Amino acid sequence: MQPQILNLFQCEQNNRYSLSLSPAMASASPLLVTFFCFLLLSFTILTTSPSSLIEELNRPPPPDFAATVAANCARDPSLRYCNYSADLPNIYKSTVVARHLCVESRNPDCNRSFPRIDLRSRPNLAPLYLSFAFFWAYCPSSVLAIDLANNSLAGAFPSAILLCTHILSLDLSDNALAGDVPVDLLSNLHNLSSLNLSYNHFSECGSDCAPFFRLFNSSSFIHSGLRPEDHRHSSEITATVLLLTGVLACIFFLLCIVCVLVRRRKGDRYRFTSEALREATRGFGESNLIRKGEKEDLYVGRLRNGLQIEVQVQRGRFSKAFRRAFEEDFRSLLRLRHRNLAKVIGWCNERELLAVVVQMAHICSVEEWLLLQSPPWKQRLKVLMGVVDGVCYLEEHWPRVGYDIRTRSISLTREIEPLISKVRVGNSDSESKKVRRLGLFVLELIANKRPREVFEAGETGLIEWVKVQFPAQLKKLIDEKMKPTATALEQIRQIISVALEAAADASSSTMSHVCRLLRKACAVDQEIHKQTRSRSHKHY
Repeated sequence: MQPQILNLFQCEQNNRYSLSLSPAMASASPLLVTFFCFLLLSFTILTTSPSSLIEELNRPPPPDFAATVAANCARDPSLRYCNYSADLPNIYKSTVVARHLCVESRNPDCNRSFPRIDLRSRPNLAPLYLSFAFFWAYCPSSVLAIDLANNSLAGAFPSAILLCTHILSLDLSDNALAGDVPVDLLSNLHNLSSLNLSYNHFSECGSDCAPFFRLFNSSSFIHSGLRPEDHRHSSEITATVLLLTGVLACIFFLLCIVCVLVRRRKGDRYRFTSEALREATRGFGESNLIRKGEKEDLYVGRLRNGLQIEVQVQRGRFSKAFRRAFEEDFRSLLRLRHRNLAKVIGWCNERELLAVVVQMAHICSVEEWLLLQSPPWKQRLKVLMGVVDGVCYLEEHWPRVGYDIRTRSISLTREIEPLISKVRVGNSDSESKKVRRLGLFVLELIANKRPREVFEAGETGLIEWVKVQFPAQLKKLIDEKMKPTATALEQIRQIISVALEAAADASSSTMSHVCRLLRKACAVDQEIHKQTRSRSHKHY
């Protein structure tokens, strides 16, 4: 009997694998079904001959593949290939390509998920996979990022990739693509938040495209051909610009040297000049701008000694009294010492610039980590405990320091240590608002649902959704990729209970009270572990 063909990549992200199951297996527990699915997938891969991708595509589908597709569509009519069930050869080929492409993209666990297509700087492979129209037609809904940068791709915009309608990020930079950009198709990608078309040869886009392109930073379209200035390359203008740039650069560097010598105070190693920060951030260029707010812009940069930094630039007009208070406050802020706080290393207080400089030691935000890594409960618990420790330290020792604890604002180091990186002098948030923010952070960490994207009512929608399910449907609230133990489930139940209390609109809880309850809940598995070790020692 030939093994069933498992189409893992055409399923939705709720572990509904494309497998034809008997009624007895269908009534089994989800964990048992999942176990058999992975066992069957492993068997299928192992029994596949080690031929090339092209050779495998030339084979016909297995005899029972049609029955498998029909069973899948009966269980879930929303699967992309259900309306094309007669197209069995291409549906089968799409599963073959998906399996190979997931591995080539270096995804951590292709047996569980296929979150990104990464063929950056792989010019021998990228054109091959782009040619498989049948794959893009049935693109897995789990694909959230596509990176085809630096592949010397030529010709028209590869519109087929836009059939992956759930993507958050698309990078086609450093290629030789030409012609029109399909703005109408791009506009249909409602989740798209990162787009890079730089360094291509696209046709100039008219005023009709402007509203769409304004959704992204201008750095996404550098030398793309889309902007009018990309087509103005008169040799006379170029020569003039180069000459003026050279002269201005010389004047600029001379002025920088003079300003550094004149303004730098002896022994004050925490004060940065505006010239030093401009150099570190490439003149506060668009490519270094990572967030733009109402009162503050955030840039990344690198100092001459190689240290990576974040520069929080405050915008507006400031009185002399405000500037004096600013400097005094940040002299105190430099004394912040906690492993879960980003290290403030200095500030700039000059007429044209008011900024805070923070050492950059993280690799991603908690939001990105949850999206791409699917971390287990123990790692999420470590992050939660770190955030609680950092918040308690600030509340107890530095109540005048404000902070942001949303998942997109909390950073992670390579050791999965959370860092509260967005701090500010002057804590204007009310106690209830800070407590609510902490409760929302906990719910997002457990459910892995982003309120702005998943719920129409945003944060309020997430809270109401949890209230409806909790505690009777506890497992529905938990990120399905965690698979917690029974002990962990009880711990999660206690933590969600505290988070709901904190996130309630009418909550009167204080931050110290919520932190104390969360610490107590987080310590449950540690206490059980201690008791187990104690009992084991008695046997000896």
